[in-house]
Amino acid sequence: MDYKTAGVDVQAGRDFVDQIKSSVESTFRKEVIGGIGGFGGFMRLPQGIQNPVLVAGSDGVGTKLELAQSYGAHFGVGIDLVAMCVNDVITSGAEPLFFLDYIATAKLGPTELTEVIKGISEGCKECGCSLLGGETAEMPGFYSHGQYDMAGFCVGVVDEKQIINGSTIQPGDQIIGVSSNGLHSNGFSLVRKVLQTRNVNKSTIFGSRKSPLIESLLKPTKLYFPLVHSLLEGKVSIRGMAHITGGGLPENLPRCLPKGLNALVDKSQWEIPEIFAWLKDQGSIPDNDLWNTFNLGIGFCIIVDSNDLEPALEISLAQGFDAFPIGSVCESEISNDPKVIGLTT
Repeated sequence: MDYKTAGVDVQAGRDFVDQIKSSVESTFRKEVIGGIGGFGGFMRLPQGIQNPVLVAGSDGVGTKLELAQSYGAHFGVGIDLVAMCVNDVITSGAEPLFFLDYIATAKLGPTELTEVIKGISEGCKECGCSLLGGETAEMPGFYSHGQYDMAGFCVGVVDEKQIINGSTIQPGDQIIGVSSNGLHSNGFSLVRKVLQTRNVNKSTIFGSRKSPLIESLLKPTKLYFPLVHSLLEGKVSIRGMAHITGGGLPENLPRCLPKGLNALVDKSQWEIPEIFAWLKDQGSIPDNDLWNTFNLGIGFCIIVDSNDLEPALEISLAQGFDAFPIGSVCESEISNDPKVIGLTT
């Protein structure tokens, strides 16, 4: 017996590293020291930050992976992996510095996994973030053939005096909702359950625009760093931010609010994408579950002083992000308007 007959091809692993080298190194910032292949990645802290604080986050893509693997959408989930981590880290005002990935599979599929790494690299480049290292593990007998799972890890930096943690949020501050790219990477256990009850394939279409269903479901998660960076560069006073992931607006928006303050969100301020209406209809999903599972078209929230609302919306438009004034911060969640939901801390 040898390692290869046990299911692990060491040479294939070496070949894979060679195949992804150019994609990985294309993400390197000027602070990176050395290349790939060592036991650790090296990176200097950017200059000009007086009191640098590191901000770290980790996440995965969830069961969206199963659907993506079934339909060969490997590049997109690479972007998802970066976005799920980076979008969390930037809520503090941090600039993403580097990203690490971990991919585990039954057997290396060079084409599929190379596409994943290309997607990760693309996501990193969009955020100015270096893909500093990672691990790809062959685990035959643990994963089924053709399956892989992955996790991502992002580290950013922010000046301690410029950390955004919601502590300065006040009643009357305005909530900006920034559009999502569809489902992003949340709620796919429910999505897959809905799909199991329907005869769905790659040619299935839905909605008024006759859009391909699978393509709509698998759109990569939107990266919000370019917008946040532009807002901060534009001197917009951001008081709090929330990445709207699993749990939707009701769970995630209150996470950036100080105790005693709540949010009033006007549901009529944006159009919920048709993909959510299709899921609701096909799965007979109650409204409460819909709001507490999906982002429903709002992938990121930014809380600003009311005087900064219009400048922030103008910058968002200039950067190509659809953004809407969706509500305000208050001391009470009471509302008699059925279009308004109160989100409590």
